[in-house]
Amino acid sequence: MTSVPPTDTSPPDPRRFAAHLRERMDTGVLSFPLTSFTAAGELDLAAFRTYLRGQVDADPAAFFVACGTGEFFSLTQDEHAAVVRTAVEVADGRIPVLAGLGYGWAQARQFAERAVDAGADAGLLLPHYLVKAPQDGVVEQVRRVAEHTPLPLIAYQRDQVRFGPGAAARIAEFPTVIGLKDGHGDLDALQRLTLSTPADFLFFNGAATAEMQARAYSAIGVPAYSSAVHAFAPEIARAFFTALRGGDRERVEGLLREFYFPLVELRDRRAGYAVALVKAGARLRGLPVGPVRAPLVDPGPADLADLEKLIETGLALVDQD
Repeated sequence: MTSVPPTDTSPPDPRRFAAHLRERMDTGVLSFPLTSFTAAGELDLAAFRTYLRGQVDADPAAFFVACGTGEFFSLTQDEHAAVVRTAVEVADGRIPVLAGLGYGWAQARQFAERAVDAGADAGLLLPHYLVKAPQDGVVEQVRRVAEHTPLPLIAYQRDQVRFGPGAAARIAEFPTVIGLKDGHGDLDALQRLTLSTPADFLFFNGAATAEMQARAYSAIGVPAYSSAVHAFAPEIARAFFTALRGGDRERVEGLLREFYFPLVELRDRRAGYAVALVKAGARLRGLPVGPVRAPLVDPGPADLADLEKLIETGLALVDQD
C-alpha cells in the first residue's frame, strides 16, 4: 500500500461540526465513495486516490469513507486507516471526511482511534454486528463508543438497529453524538424521532437509492440524503439534487421514471447489488475501483449490459439542457 503523509489529527468540536455539516448538506448530496481494490482483491490506494479526486471535483457535501458502499465489512483495521487517511489527504480540508465505525463497541472504539489518527472529521457508527438488541442495548452501544472518542458521531439505524423516540432522545444527549442516518424508510417512525430530539440534531435519508424516497423524507423535514449514484455518476446525482431543491418537478419525475426506478429494479435482482452494482457502474465509466470483495459478487454480463444502457440513458437525460 502506498503511504500518505501525516495530517492534523484533532477532531472538530462536535456542535460546530454539526452546524458546518448542516450547511454543507444544503449544497449537495452526501457521498459514500467506493474503495478501490486490485484484480486480486488487494487494497489499491493509488487507484483510490485517483477515484476520489473525481469525487472531489463533483463537490459533494461530505465524504463518508469506508462505510457500507466502501465495503467497511471487508477491510482490516490497517486498510480502514489507510483509506481514511488517503481521503483526508485528497479532500484537503475542502470536504468533510467521516469514517465508518462498526461491529461491537470494543472494535468500533478501535476503528475510531485509528480514524482519529488518520485525521477524520467525524464517524458514522454502523449497526452493531449480528444480534438483535433491546433499546437499552443500542443506546449503550452508542454510549460506549461515544465516551471513548472525541470524534463527532452519527448513528446509523438499519437492519437490526432501530431507535425508538426515547432511545433517540437519549443518544442525542451524548455530547459527541450529532445525528442519525436512517435506512429503514419508515417515515412515521422517523418523524417521531425528529420530534423527540433537539432541533439541531441532524437527520438524513440513508435508504438504498435514496433519491427514490427523497421527496417523502423532505416532506417530514429531512431533506438531506446520501447518494450511491454519486459514486459512479455524480453528474446524474447532482442534476437530481439541483432539480429537487429547485422545485423542478418535471425533471425530478423524468429522472425517477427513466433512471432511478429502473436502477432500483436492476439493484433488486440479486443480493449485494446495492454495492456491487454501484461498483460495476464505476468500472463501466472507466473509474479505477476494481472488483468487490467476497461475500459480494460482481454482476454478470447480462446485468452489466442493462446497467450500461441505463447509465447512458441517465447521462443523456442530464445532458439535454
